[in-house]
Amino acid sequence: MHFKLIVVFVEDEKTDAIVDAAREAGATGATVVNNARGEGLNKQKSFLGLTLDTQRDVILLLVEEHQCRRILEVIGHVGEFDEQPGTGIAVQIDIEDAVGVKHQIEKLSPAVEEAL
Repeated sequence: MHFKLIVVFVEDEKTDAIVDAAREAGATGATVVNNARGEGLNKQKSFLGLTLDTQRDVILLLVEEHQCRRILEVIGHVGEFDEQPGTGIAVQIDIEDAVGVKHQIEKLSPAVEEAL
């Protein structure tokens, strides 16, 4: 079984909705890293040296490769990433190997076999 890592950078108020939607689309779990910061095309405004940007989270999802595109599309839709700049971004990365995923493989195997 082959996996991909979906990395999502999103405003913190959308994190729960994205994780829930990813689970409904087939993800078996997620890791959320709080308090991330980033910059897009336009530099964030500041006031007395303090940036006025919103809190960001990084969501990491290790997903089976055949389910990845569907999960990625659901994340983009729920997060409204194409609606306006700065809302969020999600990317997928190929994973060469992973350990500690035995339980996910056992759960995913029947679903992947059925889909193929």
